[in-house]
Amino acid sequence: MINPEQKRHYAIEALSNFLNTPLDTQLQRQCTIEPTVAALKLFNNVAATVPAYKTFLSQNSINPASIQTYKDFQTLPALTKQNYLQKHSLADLCRYGQIESSDMIAVSSGSTGKPTFWCRFFSDELEITTRFEQIFHDSFFADTRRTLAVICFTLGTWVGGMFTTNCCRYLAMKGYPITVITPGNNKEEILRVVSELGANFEQVILLGYPPFLKDVIDTGITRDISWHQYNIKLVTAGEVFSEEWRSLVAQRIGSQNPCYDFASLYGTADAGVLGNETPLSISIRRFLAEKPEVARALFGESRLPTLVQYDPISRFFEVEDGTLLFSGDNGIPLIRYNILDNGGVITYDAMLEFLVQWGFNLTEAPDLSSRGIRNLPFVYVFGRSNFTVSYFGANIYPENVTVGLEVPEIREWVTGKFVLQVIEDRDKNRHLTVTVELAPNIQASEDKQQAITTSILTQLRRLNSEFANYVPVEYQTPLITLKPHGDAEYFPIGVKHRYTRA
Repeated sequence: MINPEQKRHYAIEALSNFLNTPLDTQLQRQCTIEPTVAALKLFNNVAATVPAYKTFLSQNSINPASIQTYKDFQTLPALTKQNYLQKHSLADLCRYGQIESSDMIAVSSGSTGKPTFWCRFFSDELEITTRFEQIFHDSFFADTRRTLAVICFTLGTWVGGMFTTNCCRYLAMKGYPITVITPGNNKEEILRVVSELGANFEQVILLGYPPFLKDVIDTGITRDISWHQYNIKLVTAGEVFSEEWRSLVAQRIGSQNPCYDFASLYGTADAGVLGNETPLSISIRRFLAEKPEVARALFGESRLPTLVQYDPISRFFEVEDGTLLFSGDNGIPLIRYNILDNGGVITYDAMLEFLVQWGFNLTEAPDLSSRGIRNLPFVYVFGRSNFTVSYFGANIYPENVTVGLEVPEIREWVTGKFVLQVIEDRDKNRHLTVTVELAPNIQASEDKQQAITTSILTQLRRLNSEFANYVPVEYQTPLITLKPHGDAEYFPIGVKHRYTRA
C-alpha cells in the first residue's frame, strides 16, 4: 500500500531526478540499460502491485514467475480496452487498488461517447515532460530563447490541454525561459494572446491539433497578423498530416526550416506521449514524401505514416501482425497494450543504412544541424485499425454516424451503409465527410441531404464528447453526399463494405 509519506517522498525524488538530470543523460539510458530488461522489470512490478493485472494473468493461467526472459515476455497476451480496461474497476487498474495513488484523472471518450478515465501521478507527467524537453531543446532551441508557449489544446477533463500545460511548466521549473498561457481552443483568445504578448518573446510556440492551428493561422492572416514577426513554432498531436500541409503552413508562418519549426507528438490518453517528431524524422519524412517508391520499400505502402523517434526505456514498442503494442508505466500501467494502431518499428542504424541506399546521407542533409540528431529508434504509425477517423484530434467512430441514420423517416431512405472520411480541400483545410448510400428507388434531394446532415451532427455532438469539445463549431457540420444504391465507387455490390476510407 502507498501511504502519504511514501507518496510525498516519491514525488520529491521524481522532481529532483527530473530537474537534475540533463536531457542528454536521460536520452542515453538505452545505451546502458537494455530496453527488454526494463520491460521485464516493469512487468514484474505490475504483476506484483496491480490487482487487475494479477487477475488477468490468473485468468490466462500465467504464473508471473515463469516470465524470466524477453522470449517469455513476448508470450504474454496483449491487453486491450475490451479484455482488460473494461473488465476491471478503475481502482483495480491502479497500483495496490488505490485510485489515490494517482493525483489526476483525465478523460478520453470511447466509441459510444462513454468516457474512459485515465489516472496519473506527478511522476508520470515528469516522464512525459522529457518528450517536450526534447522538442523544445532540440528543435526550438528554447533553452536559449525567451519562449511563449500557447496551449491551444482543449482544456478541461480531456487529456491534451492540462497534460501539455503541466509539462511546459515543469520545463520552466528546470530553468528553460518558458512562459505558459492557456487560451485552450478559443481562437479569438489565441489571436489576442499572440498579438498582445508575442512581441515580448523571441519565439511563440502554438501547441494544438493540426487543422485547428491552421485555422488559427489562416484567420490571423485575414486580420493582418504578421505571423513571421513572432518566430512561430508548432507542436501538434492527434492527426496524420501530409508534408504538403506542413509546407503550406510553414510558408504562412514564415518558417525558414520546417524541420526545426514543427514537431508532432504521437500521443494517447492511455499513456501520454509515446514518441515525438525530431528534426531528423521530419527531414526523413520530407525526403520520403518526394519518393513514394522509397516510402513503399520502407513502410510497405506508398502513403506516409507519422514518423517519430521514441525512448525505448520510457515506452517499449513491439509489433505483432502489423499492429503496435507498447508497455509503459503510468497511473494505470500497461503491459503489451494494443492501442489498435497499425505501424512498425525501425532501429536508428537500420533506418540510416536503408536511406543511404536511396541517396539520403545524414552528414549531407542541408536542412539538418548537429542539434537534434539522436540515436533513438523510430516508430511509424498509419493510424487506428478499428475503423475510426481522426478529426481535430477527436476519434470519430462509425457507430456515432450509424445512430444518425437510424432515426425515423431517415432510415426509410438509406441502406445504413456509408463511408466516413476526412478530406483536405485545395487550401489544405480538413473537412469531415459522410457519403451515404440511398435505399433502392430512393432519389437524392436537398431536403434529404439537409435532414441527414442535421441528424448525424446531432448524434455526433450527443455521443462523442471529444467531437463536441475538440472540433470548432464552424467545422462540426459534416459534408453529406448521397449516392444511389450500389454506387460502383463507394458501395459496390457483393464486396465487403468498409465504413471508413483514408
